[in-house]
Amino acid sequence: MSVESEKDLIALGKIGRIVANCLQAMGRVLEPGMTTAELDLVGKKYLEFHGANSAPQLVYNFPGATCISVNEQAAHGVPGAKVLLAGDLVNIDVSAEMDGYFADTGGSFIIPPESDVKLRLCAATKQALELAMLEARAGQPLNKIGQAISLHARKNKLTVIENLGSHGVGRGLHEEPGFIPGYYDPKDKRILKQNQVITIEPFLSTGARNVFDAGDGWTLITNKKFLTAQYEHTMVITNDRPLILTLPA
Repeated sequence: MSVESEKDLIALGKIGRIVANCLQAMGRVLEPGMTTAELDLVGKKYLEFHGANSAPQLVYNFPGATCISVNEQAAHGVPGAKVLLAGDLVNIDVSAEMDGYFADTGGSFIIPPESDVKLRLCAATKQALELAMLEARAGQPLNKIGQAISLHARKNKLTVIENLGSHGVGRGLHEEPGFIPGYYDPKDKRILKQNQVITIEPFLSTGARNVFDAGDGWTLITNKKFLTAQYEHTMVITNDRPLILTLPA
């Protein structure tokens, strides 16, 4: 969507803060021995308390309020009986709707003890998000986002998951401009527009370049020898740095 009024901006900011705070609330309770279903319940209760609706449930009838992916699971992990263990890399993706507006955020957490590999992966992925946002300005080629992500991945001897990417958001969970790759595509001639609402969500891996269906129709995984991290913000494109809507209050 494109922000057309102060009402749009206020409503997007409200749902943006809710999903951001929900993500942090879930991250704070992570501990060995809890199941992903128990973790999801924390997110479900948080969203419900604040009057928000789980976007994956609303839009896709997803079997959970949030997506929780562990270790080789890269995205769209279904909450369930899986028990979290010390040292697990856990990605939490929270998206929700309120009053017809959507926001989407995500982040990767390590249950202590943190290994050097997982710490470096998470730090590099978070930095890739920051660098990509510096390129996200009105009038800029959209492919600058993927270029920034892929260059940073290469610098850190990591790979980009090429069949996962960023997207438009706002009045729906997934909108125009559609799929925004995390790699540089010279054939992509799209231009970022002022007031456009998008996510940026780099997926960096210790070696994988693609994900595949785990067999449940939802969870996307890599080979077990690889790990993947993701960080995501929803933002409004401006002539300068984007306005980030998913910062915790």
